[in-house]
Amino acid sequence: MLRGGRATLSGLSKMDENAVRELLDRLLAPWVRSLGLVPVSIGDDSVTLRLPFSGEFRHSGGVICGQVFTAAADTAMVVAISAALGEFRPMTTVSLNTNFMRPVRKGDVLVTARVLRMGRNLVFGEVELFDEDGKMAVHATSTYALVS
Repeated sequence: MLRGGRATLSGLSKMDENAVRELLDRLLAPWVRSLGLVPVSIGDDSVTLRLPFSGEFRHSGGVICGQVFTAAADTAMVVAISAALGEFRPMTTVSLNTNFMRPVRKGDVLVTARVLRMGRNLVFGEVELFDEDGKMAVHATSTYALVS
C-alpha cells in the first residue's frame, strides 16, 4: 500500500504471497515487471521467485542475457530484504557482484535470495539462480543501503 509517498505493504510482521505480489506488481519499474517474476516461497529472510522463460530474453547467441539474470537477482534480493523487514522500505543497491556459471537456453529459472546480515543501514545478501534441471547457473552477492 502506498502511504504518504512512501511504499509499505500493510506493515505485516511477515510478508505473505499477496504482499510479495503487490510489491512485484506496483513498486517495480515497468521493464522489471515485464520479467514476469512469480513468488514460489517466502521465508523470514529469504524468497524464491520463478522467472518464466521467454524467447525475448535470449540474445543472438541463443542464451538468456546476463542482464535478465542480474535484474532478477536484484529484484529477488529486494523482496528478501522486505520479507526480513516485514514490509517494503526504500532501499538502493550499493553493490551487486554477479557470476555467470553456465548458459541457460530455455526453461524457467528459480531465483532464491537470502539475507546474510542485516545491519542498521546496510544489508548483505546472496542470490542463486537455478536452471530447469536444478543446476546453479548464476550466483550473486549484494549489498543494499536502507534509505530513510
